[in-house]
Amino acid sequence: MAGAGELSSYASEEMHYNFSDKKKFITWRKLWIFLAKAEKALGLPITDAQIAEMESHAEDIDFAMAAEEERKLRHDVMAHVHTFAHCCPTAAPIIHLGATSCYVGDNTLARVIDRLANFAEEYADLPTLGFTHFQPAQLTTVGKRVCLWLQDLVMDVRNLERARDDLSFRGVKGTTGTQASFLQLFKGDHDKVVELDKTVTEMAGFKKAYLVTGQTYSRKVDVDCLSTLTRLGASAHKICTDICLLANLKEIKEQIGSSAMPYKMHAERCCSLARHLIALMADPLQTASGQWLERTLDDSANRRISLPESFLTADIILSTLQNITEGLVVYPKVIERDICHELPFMATENNIMAIVKAGGNRQECHEKIRVLSQEAAAVVKQEGGDNDLLARIQRDPYFAPILGQLDALLDPKTFIGRAPQQVKTFLAEEVRPLLEPYKANMDVKVELVL
Repeated sequence: MAGAGELSSYASEEMHYNFSDKKKFITWRKLWIFLAKAEKALGLPITDAQIAEMESHAEDIDFAMAAEEERKLRHDVMAHVHTFAHCCPTAAPIIHLGATSCYVGDNTLARVIDRLANFAEEYADLPTLGFTHFQPAQLTTVGKRVCLWLQDLVMDVRNLERARDDLSFRGVKGTTGTQASFLQLFKGDHDKVVELDKTVTEMAGFKKAYLVTGQTYSRKVDVDCLSTLTRLGASAHKICTDICLLANLKEIKEQIGSSAMPYKMHAERCCSLARHLIALMADPLQTASGQWLERTLDDSANRRISLPESFLTADIILSTLQNITEGLVVYPKVIERDICHELPFMATENNIMAIVKAGGNRQECHEKIRVLSQEAAAVVKQEGGDNDLLARIQRDPYFAPILGQLDALLDPKTFIGRAPQQVKTFLAEEVRPLLEPYKANMDVKVELVL
């Protein structure tokens, strides 16, 4: 598939193995073993020796033979049934007994959250310019801004956990989902077919199986799984876009990057990959909507590309994001300078209220401030100078009664509202408890492929 080599080189070894041929076909063999064990327990003539033979060859896969069998049979599942049977001659008659091909076919995020939570805590009360429409607005804090990123990632964790917990096993259902072949094997004994379905489901590690399926489980299951990943892609894109914008302002930067081109950022790589991940969501939606009756085969080729690519891409994004979040650098002096450029304009209402409290007239003060603000804005916009509004106020005798209050009136910390308290509460009540189950893996580092 296009880009597969690129994805494979960037993804972690663990995620790459999850979608490798070896893992796939070992899983198939394990499912055949589960099926045989359950069928034997329910009375079918299957011996312990046959099961032992299958178990001893579960990972002994002759890929060359399987490829040759598939070339001849034009069916991947039956090719691997024949390949497994070749090394398990005693068990050959009972491998895949009664089943259809769809029987077998179908904590980096926590570390990213941990790193960002620590970062948010460290900078919980550092004032910084807030932006709406990328125009300066009320002040916030660096930590509070990071909590906006964290809020999205916390939602992603909950969505992933829900999708995992909702996932059921297709079970032992047969060609059109009616279990007719298994009912025939057990000579019309419905209870044994139900027990077979339940036993195999438990052996496969699932708590429950879908009660009704066609030849496959509903392809809406794929929609649900991939939608959780694409939501993660949207979160990563927003976070990394923000980092790029803040890097342009020189308020923050990544520690990692190109020595030749320091502005070349890995946050941009995340954005690029996130767009690809988001775009992949169209595949399972189209597939689910296009299934006819009990099943059409046009789902197969698409799923073999879109499902692995989605997981591999999400894995690469998270690995890169972990590296980014472990190396974020903040420049408080640059942030302070940027605040000083804008704060005098933002503090005009505070100045007006102080004059009124000192006995002045609100309307008169408002007009004075308006004129001085326009003069200062002209210096900034037309002359490229610094914002000198504060100096103009200090020189104007009208503001003499409040000169001693100006430093306090322009203290950035008086403009951040409850941002520090919000950070503390959010981390304590939502973020830290969410990370508890993942504590054992918090110190794992990931190597980033450059």
